[in-house]
Amino acid sequence: MDKKLLLSNRMIRLLLFIGLFLFIVFQRIIELQIAKRNERLLKARGGIEYGQTHYKYIVILHVLFLMAFFIESIVKRVQLASWWWLALFIFVMAQVMRFWIIYSLGLYWNTKIIVLPNADVVRKGPYRFLRHPNYVIVAIELVSLPLVFQAYVTAAIFSIANLFLLMQVRIPAEEAALREQTDY
Repeated sequence: MDKKLLLSNRMIRLLLFIGLFLFIVFQRIIELQIAKRNERLLKARGGIEYGQTHYKYIVILHVLFLMAFFIESIVKRVQLASWWWLALFIFVMAQVMRFWIIYSLGLYWNTKIIVLPNADVVRKGPYRFLRHPNYVIVAIELVSLPLVFQAYVTAAIFSIANLFLLMQVRIPAEEAALREQTDY
């Protein structure tokens, strides 16, 4: 009986891990498709792209995050934290916020910095409360998802790297582009 229970617990943990991992991968693929469509539409209307030199580092950070999360979780035999449900709840709430952000920005949502000259800056949805809610959500994801499975090294390293990249490069570039081209 104990072996069956142990096997059952391992299987549940593995299925949860695979499900969450595939969810985040598929979500990113869909988001990249949305971003590509929005990029095409914005550029057709005169949108200008900024930050091309640092965009590759954001992509690299996210790809390496997924790889590190996968590897660390597998090496630790997909162990759930004792408070996994809280980390999972935070991750799920971040996804709800992410959908709200994408919906609020509509055509303007993108993974790149593309600014439509003279456009009004979006100030609805979560943008009523925060200037960069999408970056807050990404930061929450980079911590909460690995913590579900005790991938503490991944959570720490990529949170620090993301924070550095956002604060030192991405946000200043985005704000400069918005100030230059819009009513920001």
